[in-house]
Amino acid sequence: TLLLLPKLSLNKWLSIIPCLCGSAPCLLCRCCPSGNNSTITRLIYAFFLLLGVSVACVMLIPGMEEQLKKIPGFCDGGMGTTIPGVHGHVNCDVLVGYKAVYRVCFGMAMFFLLFSLLMIKVKSSNDPRAAVHNGFWFFKFATALAISVGAFFIPEGPFTTVWFYVGMSGAFCFILIQLVLLIDFAHSWNESWVEKMEEGNSRCWYAALLSATAVNYLLSLVAIVLFYVYYTHPEGCSENKTFISVNMLLCIGASVMSILPRIQESQPRSGLLQSSVITIYTMYLTWSAMTNEPGNCSSSMWLFRYTIQL
Repeated sequence: TLLLLPKLSLNKWLSIIPCLCGSAPCLLCRCCPSGNNSTITRLIYAFFLLLGVSVACVMLIPGMEEQLKKIPGFCDGGMGTTIPGVHGHVNCDVLVGYKAVYRVCFGMAMFFLLFSLLMIKVKSSNDPRAAVHNGFWFFKFATALAISVGAFFIPEGPFTTVWFYVGMSGAFCFILIQLVLLIDFAHSWNESWVEKMEEGNSRCWYAALLSATAVNYLLSLVAIVLFYVYYTHPEGCSENKTFISVNMLLCIGASVMSILPRIQESQPRSGLLQSSVITIYTMYLTWSAMTNEPGNCSSSMWLFRYTIQL
């Protein structure tokens, strides 16, 4: 679409401009030959979310902290700020990027929460509020930008700590939803390959099913070994050792349960492929948690790179 914009005639440009400020379905609908209105709306909202995530990632780029500290009141002279789980105060200079990520995510969350409340009980495009959902993209972008920018001027106070716990709760719910979707994907994957195996060329599909399962378990085993090497020490890091060991045992238990006779009777298509997918996903979550853990046990050891004021 962007490549076609320079080639548009003046009349075409004039027909696009009202899309920014009017109740037209969306800007892209005028540029694309055809398309489902609701589908394009979802894509634009997904683009908004992707844009917010990209901006949050930019806030963590080295060198951005110098620019962020110029925001009035955002990091007053490097004053200390508290972090849940870390005793004492940490220099604001070293956390300004993370604070910026919190502000950007807060702005995006409030934007989507606002429109989710506005769209309650809207079930068809005939509802007057559907025009707001499918149009006014210029004002929506301006609203999301204004909320995100305004979040940077929220006084420190308890905001960071409260939003930290809100983020943890949201992340927990997100992981559960993601886990359900992942199980559904693995089950559909297994069913598809088993059906093809039963239809014909069973050896080929059986080998493919076995290979996919073996690769997932092999990668999980390699991950566990690397976790013990890089995220634990012989004299300490008991929390990491516990989390790695417990997650490993839970994955082994889930794998064994998936092939039990009772489970097979209830779910004939269940098997080790689903368990292997969940196992490798669990290893990813374990790695993500330990990587972002402050302390000596994290391989990134970010705490040693900064000055902590105790």
